[in-house]
Amino acid sequence: MPHTRGKRYAVVSCHVERPLDDRCWSLFSSLQARHPGGFRITALMRPPDPEAREDEGLWLERARAATAHGPLGHHTHFVSPGHARPIAGGPENAERVRREAAWLREAGLAPSLFCGGGWYLDEAVAAVLAELGYADSTATAFRPAYLPPGAQRLQLSERAWLSLADGRRLLELPTTHSLGMAARALFGPLPEHLHVYFHDTDLLSARRRAALHAVLAVLGRRCTPTDVGALASEPAPLRRFSEVASGP
Repeated sequence: MPHTRGKRYAVVSCHVERPLDDRCWSLFSSLQARHPGGFRITALMRPPDPEAREDEGLWLERARAATAHGPLGHHTHFVSPGHARPIAGGPENAERVRREAAWLREAGLAPSLFCGGGWYLDEAVAAVLAELGYADSTATAFRPAYLPPGAQRLQLSERAWLSLADGRRLLELPTTHSLGMAARALFGPLPEHLHVYFHDTDLLSARRRAALHAVLAVLGRRCTPTDVGALASEPAPLRRFSEVASGP
């Protein structure tokens, strides 16, 4: 989809953290299939955790179903299904992403976007993502309130290629708005590109489901709905990873 200067574009992604929860999945799958506001919602799916003995067959069935309605993404919980952010930095975090990606590819799936659990991304993880050919959406235009001072994270509000110390480059498509932030933004001027995210667990609330439908309907009228693939094909400035990273 070619982009014309002066227009505004928006993408939407869902952090699918309970892909094996029947209620969560039913609500998300139904929403994704309807393309609310004209959006092809990216399913950022958390792979099954072998230690938790999660059902790999059912997970694959649902991931393949999601690809019929939008791009597929890879969302890593670094510790366990219920613990998204790693306890500490270390090579094990990058190795977990590499291991999950290998499993996904062996199953015939080809995610195009990544988001680290708890908004965690260090340069070793970024190098693995660049090697895999992923784009990343872990950077945020806002500081998540629950993160302690000095927490490892990326701060970025516009698309950029991030240059890494090993010479690789990673395309960053930052997450710019939560559902609540997007709702408030609709009352004022919008940026050129928005990336709105929500969680599958948000859909368990009737109030939040209604809010999501309303926000996407208005956003789809005020912006041109697009997806990760279209944004990834556009030129973007080059930034050093160290310029946008904070933390240890």
